[in-house]
Amino acid sequence: MSVIFDALRRWPDVEAPDLVAVDAADRLILDESAELRAAALPGDIVVINDAYGALTLGAAHAGASGIRTHIDAITGERALESNASRVGLTGRFRPLPLDAGLVSGARIALLRLPRSLDALRDIVGLIAAHADPSVVVVAGGRLKHMSVSMNTVLSENFGQLDISHARQKSRVLIARAPRDGRDPTPAAAQVAGLEVRAYGGAFAGARVDIGTRLLLENLPAAPVGGTPSDPLVDLACGTGIIGAWMATRHPDAHVHACDQSAIAVASARATMVANRIEDRVTVVRDDMLGARPSSSASLITLNPPFHSAAAVTDLIAPRMFADVARVLRPGGQLWCVWNSGLRYRPLLERAIGPTEQVARNAKFTVTVSTRR
Repeated sequence: MSVIFDALRRWPDVEAPDLVAVDAADRLILDESAELRAAALPGDIVVINDAYGALTLGAAHAGASGIRTHIDAITGERALESNASRVGLTGRFRPLPLDAGLVSGARIALLRLPRSLDALRDIVGLIAAHADPSVVVVAGGRLKHMSVSMNTVLSENFGQLDISHARQKSRVLIARAPRDGRDPTPAAAQVAGLEVRAYGGAFAGARVDIGTRLLLENLPAAPVGGTPSDPLVDLACGTGIIGAWMATRHPDAHVHACDQSAIAVASARATMVANRIEDRVTVVRDDMLGARPSSSASLITLNPPFHSAAAVTDLIAPRMFADVARVLRPGGQLWCVWNSGLRYRPLLERAIGPTEQVARNAKFTVTVSTRR
């Protein structure tokens, strides 16, 4: 197994010496599930919230086939495909969305615990609703990201919960006897004059974070673009608040919203439907702006993330700024909000062009950068 793990990479996600593709929690989940997996038939195993393929490929390397797997981040999904090719395990799994088809009839679920309790509630409710009644969920994580509340959430949908000993600062929860399952439904709220929808784990949930609020308060009253061939672009759209805001305030505008997270994309699509603007807003799951042609946008908005999975990193924003520079037309603008302590202005100047401060409060800065 170590040979497999040594070959795994995070690419195309950010890579650095302190950012790993497999950790002790992945190893513990596989060790605690080994006996169960030894008796599994093809199609019995589902893997949810795998980071870069360690759980899926670890199970495949041990002999499992017909594995169904879901990774929220498109970069993680692509890393799994790349890693599978690298270690010769392609064709042993199928990436699927987080819905009934993923877990239907499953007898073993390997779960990397999400940090959000709402996301965990959505996942275990789905498993309890559609997996085989004999299903066993082997859910693990790093102790620093786990809480007793996770036990409570699992117990809402499973009648038996066992807890492993800690090992290398990781632990596994083993759940049996599913009950009271349900399909995920998004939270709903009125936010900034919009109907917002958010599935568990979406950034900020069904509310507006203070950085996004500051950006909304300062976006241009008459933005350039908004045609089908030159849509207003919302990068890292989350629940879709910025894209929906632009579409509702500019009734003729077309908007392109994108995010790498499947949860975010599902939330944003639900937000657009709730506001009856889905005919003018395209929401896609994408690695940054990979689906957009070069020089195809006059205005892009961005509230850049600074987490890669559970890791805090400053490597994401520079990659996003570079892709924004590729997609902006000459003279096009990036309207960006960022935590003032991150001091992104020099990066924006170098990557895109002249950058002006538009607004600032105690924590966040809004800038507009014009493509050279």
